Amino acid sequence: MLYADHTQARVSEDAWVALVRAMAAGDQGALRALYESTHRLVFTFLARLLHDCQSAEELTVDTFHGVWSRAAKYDPAGGPVLGWIMNQARSRAIDRLRYEHRRKRTAPPPSDDASGADAADAADAAIEATQQGRALRECLSVLTAGEREAIETAFFLELSYPEVAARLNQPLGTVKTRIRSGLEKLRHALVVPERQP
Repeated sequence: MLYADHTQARVSEDAWVALVRAMAAGDQGALRALYESTHRLVFTFLARLLHDCQSAEELTVDTFHGVWSRAAKYDPAGGPVLGWIMNQARSRAIDRLRYEHRRKRTAPPPSDDASGADAADAADAAIEATQQGRALRECLSVLTAGEREAIETAFFLELSYPEVAARLNQPLGTVKTRIRSGLEKLRHALVVPERQP
C-alpha cells in the first residue's frame, strides 16, 4: 500500500496530472496514492457541507470512485487536480442535500422514543465533526486571505473562474493564480508522514 511521505509533500501539479493519467490507464496504485494524499480534505469538506460524518464518509468513497471512472476525461486546462476532485465532491454533496431535503418534506414526524444508542452515535459523530473541522481550519490557515476568499467563493458558491472574478471584482488572472496557489498549499498541508505503529 502506498503511504504519503515527505517527498510527496513537494510533488508538482505535473506529477498529480501524471497520477490521473495513470489511473485512466488502469493503475490502481495511482488511485491509492491520490486517495492517501487528498481524502482527508475531501472528507472534511463534505462533513462541513453535510453536517453528517457518516454521509461524508460515504460520499468520500463515492467521490474517489468517480475520480477513478472519470480519470480519462480529466483536462489539466480546466484546473488543478485537487480542484477537479473537490468539484466532484461538491456535486455529490449538493445531490445528497437535495435528496435529504425532499425526504424530510415527505417523512412522517419522528417518534419520541429515540434509543440511547442513537444518542451515543450522535455524540460520537459530533465529536468527530468537531475534530475534522479543527483539522480543516488548520489546513486553511496556510492560505492568504485572498486565496481563501477565492477558493471559498469558487467551491461553496459553485462558481467558475470568470464568475468568481466578477463576484470579487478582481482580474481573472489574479483569481486563477490565487485558487491554484491555494490548492497547492492545501495539498502540501494535507500530506503528512504516516505514523509507524
